[in-house]
Amino acid sequence: MPELLSEHEQGKALGTLPHWSRVEGALVREVELESFPEAIAVVNRVAEVAESADHHPDIDIRWRTLKFTLSTHSEGGITQLDVTLATEIDGILDVM
Repeated sequence: MPELLSEHEQGKALGTLPHWSRVEGALVREVELESFPEAIAVVNRVAEVAESADHHPDIDIRWRTLKFTLSTHSEGGITQLDVTLATEIDGILDVM
């Protein structure tokens, strides 16, 4: 089982994730893409990565705006799984 990150560890992780913020015990990033098909392509790629890791984000899709919310529900907050997935999502968005 993954362990919750301390406040200090969360702050340190956020220092490496400049597009993310901490909101109510989760990591959150909102991004606007060029088009709806591009947004869905990002969602599909994130789904592949999340499925491989067996760790799934909450994704809100509003036309071409995506909001990712990462939290380890079984632990009730942010774990290293969330930080790792946030890093992977950043990588996907960097190439889009």
